[in-house]
Amino acid sequence: MHQVKQELLAALAAELEKLSPGAGAKAAFESPKVAAHGDFASTAAMQMAKPLKLNPRQLAESLQTALMALPVYQRWVDAIEIAGPGFINFRLKPEAKQQTVREVLAAGESYGLKPVAPDQKMLVEFVSANPTGPLHVGHGRQAALGDAICKLFASQGWNVFREFYYNDAGVQIHTLATSTQARARGHKPGDAAWPEPAYNGDYIADIARDFIAGKSVKADDREVTATGNIDDLDAIRQFAVAYLRREQDLDLQAFSVRFDNYYLESSLYSSGRVASTVERLQAAGKTYEQEGALWLKSTDYGDDKDRVMKKSDASYTYFVPDVAYHLAKWERGYAKAINIQGMDHHGTIARVRAGLQAAGAGVPAGYPDYVLHTMVRVMRHGEEVKISKRAGSYVTLRDLIEWTSADAVRFFLLSRKPDTEYVFDIDLALAKNNENPVYYVQYAHARICSVLLRHAGQEDEESQRTERVLAIAAELQGVDLSPLQSPQAQALMLLVAKYPDMLVNAAQGMAPHDVAFYLRELAACYHSYYDAERILVEDEELRLARLALVAATRQVLHNGLQMLGVSAPAKM
Repeated sequence: MHQVKQELLAALAAELEKLSPGAGAKAAFESPKVAAHGDFASTAAMQMAKPLKLNPRQLAESLQTALMALPVYQRWVDAIEIAGPGFINFRLKPEAKQQTVREVLAAGESYGLKPVAPDQKMLVEFVSANPTGPLHVGHGRQAALGDAICKLFASQGWNVFREFYYNDAGVQIHTLATSTQARARGHKPGDAAWPEPAYNGDYIADIARDFIAGKSVKADDREVTATGNIDDLDAIRQFAVAYLRREQDLDLQAFSVRFDNYYLESSLYSSGRVASTVERLQAAGKTYEQEGALWLKSTDYGDDKDRVMKKSDASYTYFVPDVAYHLAKWERGYAKAINIQGMDHHGTIARVRAGLQAAGAGVPAGYPDYVLHTMVRVMRHGEEVKISKRAGSYVTLRDLIEWTSADAVRFFLLSRKPDTEYVFDIDLALAKNNENPVYYVQYAHARICSVLLRHAGQEDEESQRTERVLAIAAELQGVDLSPLQSPQAQALMLLVAKYPDMLVNAAQGMAPHDVAFYLRELAACYHSYYDAERILVEDEELRLARLALVAATRQVLHNGLQMLGVSAPAKM
């Protein structure tokens, strides 16, 4: 139905252009909030009435007459109705909705995707966890968000580059090294010789043991062999960072999240980027000295106060390397960049953007975009789970995956807006009923696979189940769809047809939860259809039409789950 919609929109745009030059560009269809009002709606008459000095309802009636005289509207539209002060509601013919089934079956996994535009580059930075401990559930939420947002923008033709930025120097890394050194010397939390501050989790003992044993660790971005010299704090630091980077890599692999590059904070200093960025800001006249410190005139760019860049002890404040890092993103050719970070980073947004504007590099005012997320509370057996023995102070991503599944963790963490509080219910994630959202959606997919395989007499065949389902769907591409006339069938086709526009809006809003909401709605609509109409009926023409519809629904469920990084099982 995508092609049908485009044809109808083009005709509407042409009529609007006749009324007022340039108005055609504003042609758009909305989905009526009440299904009984129609399939599409337009507010064009109300928008244009005032500048044209016309009554909006009379203008709507004129458009109604003009549109229904057009062959394309006569072919696809059953009726155009005027409501209220000038809403234009369109009721499509069943044939228009049936085109959706053909489009989906023909496109397969490409349904809803736009072709790649080579010059449309963007960078998404996410997770970016310091290598000081295992990934916690907050990092898990960020990993799920980042991966889904990358997939959403890729669906719209963007070349997406995935980057992990981490601090490999500074106070936290020093604490990691001294904690590991203390463990290597036989001390433990609570001992008089235990350092303060320190990391107390059992993983520190694991690092110390492997360091003493002279083991090698290989992460995605480095490989280090331990010297075993417990007096060499720098060697301990290097080994501990590599050890935890490997642990984080394993967590991310279990979560099916990949990165194209790992960017080290230390490289910003070693390459001179931090120093050159400060010099650039000074040369632009955007800094001043006061009380021995160097300040950025960030209030010139909307910040609530000026910010210290370089303290009186000559050390840089933490937002300065952030400015240098984002200038590097811009200079690497990423005209669009998205940062996915915890809500605690909210205060850095204004100062980073101010630094980028003050640098005079041509960076636009809203660069980069930010998606901020809240932390996640974990509930089990009605009680909050606050710590992991391994981590010492929090629940890890690996804990959550081991307790439930990677699919459940993904879907659950993406089922709410990032900035809303989320409680992860372990018991619900394990439930095999309609209350569990990921089970509900996956079951709809598996149920359709079962129907298709029963039709083909392959229900009990375990091997190559998915391949057989795809083959059956391919055989259904050319069937007669005219029997799909019932309200339930038309409602399902209309919802399937909304998938491409849903992807567009989800990408623009950086909102993977829109995909999760849509999938739950589509699963519910399919279950209702399945309950209302028997699919494997004796009438071959009717049976094949209904099978084509559910095969198209299966494809969209599969595509949407893939967008979230969740599997689409053929059997449950």
